[in-house]
Amino acid sequence: MRFWRGLAIFALGGVLGTGLGVALGFFLFPFVFPPAPTVEQLAEADRSALLATGNFIHADPSDPIHHGRGKVSVYDRTAFLEGDFEVGPGPNYHVYLVAKALIRHSNDLRDTAHVDLGKLRSFKGSQRYPIPEGIDLKRYPSVVIWCETFSVLISPADLRFVNP
Repeated sequence: MRFWRGLAIFALGGVLGTGLGVALGFFLFPFVFPPAPTVEQLAEADRSALLATGNFIHADPSDPIHHGRGKVSVYDRTAFLEGDFEVGPGPNYHVYLVAKALIRHSNDLRDTAHVDLGKLRSFKGSQRYPIPEGIDLKRYPSVVIWCETFSVLISPADLRFVNP
């Protein structure tokens, strides 16, 4: 009887340990094996109509993981994360245009219109994201990096429009 009880506890520990190890691996993978920095360029047509610029910030200084920095430039049909762009690694980050100014907390996006420009391709370096046709960019004063997996704000950028 003791043998079977010990074997059951051993098997349960093995299953739970394996499950925890796999879950931890999924969480830590982006930190251990981050994607290489990207270096994208803007086409000359994209550069012709600069509408706004902003800087990504570390919205919550007490959170050492979710941070960002660097410049974003918004053109007529393109959002461009400049070469100095960098965010802390994590899973399933997306670039959003947000129809609200001064985004500082994850709750600020609740019930707020946004446009998903696509999945972040790298945690560091320049990246180009096309803006869909028909978007009135004056209605979107913020660009944010958002973690879709955990619904967490990673880094916001307040836009300053060039010609108000």
